Amino acid sequence: MNEDSTGLLTIGELARLTGVPVKTIRSWSDQDLLPPVARTPAGYRLYGPDAPARLEIVRSLRELGIGLTAIRSVLHRERTVAETAEQWADALDAQIRTLRLQSAVLRSVAARGSAAEELPYMTELARLSARERRRIITDFVEDALDGVDAPAYRSGLLAATPDLPDDPTPEQIGAWIELAALVREPELRAALRRLAEYSARTAPPAGEPDAKSEPYAPEERRVPEERRAPGASHATTEPRTAAAPDPAAQEQAAQEQAAQGQAAARVAELMRVRGEAAVAAGIAPDSPAAEPVIAELVAAWLPTQTGTAGPPTEDNPAARARLLEQLETAAEPVVERYWQLLCTVTGRPAPPRWDTAGAWTTAALRAHPRPYGLDRSAFDGTDPDRVLRAYEQVTRDVAALVAAVRPEDLALPTPCAGWSVRQLLDHMVWENLMATSIAEDAPRDDHTADHLGDDHRAAFDDSVRAALAAFTGSGMLRRTYGPYEAPGAMIVQQVVVELLAHGWDLARATGAPTGLAPEAAEETLAAARRIYGAAPRTEGSSFAPERPAPSGASATDRLAAFLGRDPA
Repeated sequence: MNEDSTGLLTIGELARLTGVPVKTIRSWSDQDLLPPVARTPAGYRLYGPDAPARLEIVRSLRELGIGLTAIRSVLHRERTVAETAEQWADALDAQIRTLRLQSAVLRSVAARGSAAEELPYMTELARLSARERRRIITDFVEDALDGVDAPAYRSGLLAATPDLPDDPTPEQIGAWIELAALVREPELRAALRRLAEYSARTAPPAGEPDAKSEPYAPEERRVPEERRAPGASHATTEPRTAAAPDPAAQEQAAQEQAAQGQAAARVAELMRVRGEAAVAAGIAPDSPAAEPVIAELVAAWLPTQTGTAGPPTEDNPAARARLLEQLETAAEPVVERYWQLLCTVTGRPAPPRWDTAGAWTTAALRAHPRPYGLDRSAFDGTDPDRVLRAYEQVTRDVAALVAAVRPEDLALPTPCAGWSVRQLLDHMVWENLMATSIAEDAPRDDHTADHLGDDHRAAFDDSVRAALAAFTGSGMLRRTYGPYEAPGAMIVQQVVVELLAHGWDLARATGAPTGLAPEAAEETLAAARRIYGAAPRTEGSSFAPERPAPSGASATDRLAAFLGRDPA
């Protein structure tokens, strides 16, 4: 209060009470936000007792970003605080959207390394309306598929539009900018046209209901039904004749389409899960262990082909050839990226990546072009006690080689699939660990992990000790495993073959003698011929074509030659 006890405050006293600078109070007073109630004889402003509270209201509204004109209307009771707050919240939301747009464009420029000339185009793309965005995709699809008779495929593409939400994130805006650039690429245009041509080529004859004629592209089947992507099942209800559509028939066709799409999605997910699990378990596509996986996938896939032109009805070479063709046709990474970006733009979950499972499944189908008739004679003659002794003898000699490997040797190349010595040792440790986990009924799935660590000698020795303990303590050597009831002794026999063959690789890489475990090598070679004699020797196989062994070669050298190494 001022000294004359009138209850009025000077501008300095008001500033001290509220912490608002004198200059700010004077400015707000001049703009009729805080008018003085009186003046001193000298002309200085005086403020009433309600001035501190009024000043706090002004300050709070200013801190919320509300303009002085709007604050004046509140103080003069021309508008309520609620009305003003709603108006300014809307304005702030618009400003935030603009800032997000600017941030997304700038981050996209930084990530793409864009030139200055691209800035106007990228900014324009980010500001397009929903209708303009759809037009870009529609024009792209119509141009890419021009002249191709694949109506269901085309409708699936056109149904998947880049609908950004009202308040898109920077990631969504960035994905849209990348998508708009991607549809200008000839590579994507050509890939989609190849898929459409496949769809047209494999569609049922005119007059028959359309069914699953599109190339099977698992990564695209995760798109919701109303946005089914190419490669998914499209049972179109568009009539192929001049007859008027029957509403009941159309409803039935729509239900069948939904059921077919769901079935196809389940098969796609099964293929992805089984393929990734096979890779994680270290199952080579051309190994006997891959055949049961392929048989399961083909059996699940066959029902999804009902209604296609000449549908396969059983697992045979023709069915496997058709599935392989579908997978190879759909293996278009640029198309996978297209759908991933569309999912990001629309806020839908991105489809799981198919590259790992797809590569394994196609390789396995090439290696196993026909169903495998199990020859149980491969299981015969596997004596558990002899297998255990062979394992002990082979690991003894291989352990001596491993112990001689110096740190500088780890980077040396080996005869095995371009692996370095370190990679080879890691694989050998993995073979022991995997067999141990099978014996313990808990198969490992960390094939790609580092199993060697900093001490390759200790890692190998520890894996051998663990394997021996598991083989003898679990009864593995006299149990059976898997759908074919393979003897555990034969699984251990496979490990012996692997360790002896890779021991030969290690010896050749480090310049050591290759005549390992002579007392066990002959029977190990015989076991390899019995187990792997019918294994395919295709491109990318585990085994190259058999090589001739020189006269007088040791059994280990002949094993290496049988598995595709050059012992000369």
